[in-house]
Formats: sequence, C-alpha cells, structure tokens
Amino acid sequence: MNIASERRAIDEALNRYRRLIDDISDERFIQTPLNGGWSYAEVYDHVLKATLKASIALERCTNNVCPPTKDGPTLAGYYILLTGSFPPFKVKASPEMEADVKRIDKEEAKNLIVKVRKRIDGIVGTIKNAKPQWRYKHPRMGMLNAGQWLKFIRIHLQHHLKQLERIRESFNRN
Repeated sequence: MNIASERRAIDEALNRYRRLIDDISDERFIQTPLNGGWSYAEVYDHVLKATLKASIALERCTNNVCPPTKDGPTLAGYYILLTGSFPPFKVKASPEMEADVKRIDKEEAKNLIVKVRKRIDGIVGTIKNAKPQWRYKHPRMGMLNAGQWLKFIRIHLQHHLKQLERIRESFNRN
C-alpha cells in the first residue's frame, strides 16, 4: 500500500464532497429521495462520522493502543481491501448504524469535512511507523492494521460518493 497515494485519493474524495455541497440547495440537502433511502444530509452525516471513528481506530493502530491479536480481516474485509471497493450489491446498514444517522445541515457537513481532514492530516505521518500486527476491530471487516484502516477510509469515502450520485440521479428523474 502506498500511503501517499491513499492520502491523495482521500483528499480528492473530501474535495468532491465539499464541491458537491455547493451544488445542492439547502432544501434538497435534507430531502429524502422519492424512491426512499438516505438524503444527502444523512449520507454526509454517516460517511463523515464513520470516517472520524475510523481515524480513531487508525490512530490506535499507529500508537499500539489496541489489544494484541493474530486475527486479521474477515473474508469480506479481504475482498474489500483487495478490490478496493465494496461488493457490487447493496448491504443493509445495521440497526445501530441506522439509529446513529442524523439529518445534518450543510454547515455541519462542511465543518465535519474540515474536522476529518485535520484528523487525517494529524495521523497520516505516523502510519509508516505502525507495526502490521497492531490491529483494531472493524465491525464487519475484522481486525485491521493502520494501513488497512487508511485504505478502508478511502474506499468508504469513494463508495458513498457513488451513493450521492444515485441520489442526484433519483432527483433528476422526478
């Protein structure tokens, strides 16, 4: 894994999230698409707060503040890390995740983007010193090390950009 290239891809994804906000009206941002699913506001809330949580796990790995284990990623985790994307079918969010998702306003979303960027800035330089056996558990992907957490952050951000595009297309059809 190339830390610099993952970092560039994360920055580009965050730039796209930031640009997209300006193209969406305040009303549309919080509106649920007619075909159901999450609003833009809920996607932004989920992806940015999940990225902050993932950055905490990443930081724990870089500082070896995680329980010792020989466990690694789950089969799904290996697939996602190997292909660099989520499987081509929809996976229902867990009830806990659904309960956590809120409709935030555009200003909150912009502030979360800044917060995520600062967190990543503060951690990325420490990844090269993290030992691969220092791992922290992802709920579905299993035990991930610092490099895998960084890659997951990039994959997750890119995945939800596709979801935002589907929301845009849904509104354009109606």
